[in-house]
Amino acid sequence: MAGVVPVIFASSLLYLPALIAQFNQPAAGETPQAWVTWVTNNLTQGSHPLYMAFYFLLIVGFTYFYVAITFNPEEVADNMKKYGGFIPGIRAGRPTAEYLDYVLTRVTLPGALYLGLIALIPLIAFALIGADQNFPFGGASILIIVGVGLETVKQIDSQLQQRHYEGLLR
Repeated sequence: MAGVVPVIFASSLLYLPALIAQFNQPAAGETPQAWVTWVTNNLTQGSHPLYMAFYFLLIVGFTYFYVAITFNPEEVADNMKKYGGFIPGIRAGRPTAEYLDYVLTRVTLPGALYLGLIALIPLIAFALIGADQNFPFGGASILIIVGVGLETVKQIDSQLQQRHYEGLLR
């Protein structure tokens, strides 16, 4: 449900320590502070294992955060009750909201892990082959390209079905 937003949030937040360290560089001939050296060595290179671990954990955290903000189980349960919808075996109202929250927390974990792994694929590949980090495709780019491709196929399929065709993928 979160899409590419947690990946963008994580990469932006992970860039902040490097930006702050860049503004705290010493003058010529002085030694840099210990934290500036640590940030420069560990959090500015995508091939560093600590950078990858922080990036993955931030993506998982932001996925839960974004889903919690965008999906309100109480509102969905109220709308379902108002329009006569229901979940078989679950009473309308508060039990429906609790069930939706239960399902959402269980579904978000695999989704968050998936987003984190997809975002790490380019970083791991670059670290293994020793490539330059200025490659134009990152994890967010992969997610955007696949999402746009799937949405385009859905739109074409709906247009074809609207005109009474069998469909694009059948």
